[in-house]
Amino acid sequence: MLTHRELVIRLMMSVIFGGLIGLERELRHRGAGFRTHTLVSIGSALIMLTSLYVFDIYKDVANVDPSRIAAGVITGIGFLCAGTIMRYGGSVRGLTTAACLWVTAAVGMACGCGFFYAAFVSTVIILIVLLIFRKFETHLGKD
Repeated sequence: MLTHRELVIRLMMSVIFGGLIGLERELRHRGAGFRTHTLVSIGSALIMLTSLYVFDIYKDVANVDPSRIAAGVITGIGFLCAGTIMRYGGSVRGLTTAACLWVTAAVGMACGCGFFYAAFVSTVIILIVLLIFRKFETHLGKD
């Protein structure tokens, strides 16, 4: 069973990592920015913590699969992401924001189960993709 301290650390790490990703989106003036990404991350962490909690309290009573709740997060976040994608004439906008929300949910889930190293490394990679890869797209004439 997690201590209250461990629980708070996991939730706060999800706020920090999700917030960093959201900050980049906010600075780019995207619809889903700082607060949205932070909420997606902490919500995912909380759901992951709930999965672990349910597994812990019922592991000796019933056959419980903690991954089922986590799988629901990925499905549910897909609906939120779909709402950020808009078609404008012959082009589509919002795909990067949708992908950001989806991957931020994964970062939150990693924080929720205490997989901080993976959450940290993923956040760094996500920020590199958002900040540096954008320059490559500009040179390719995409932006």
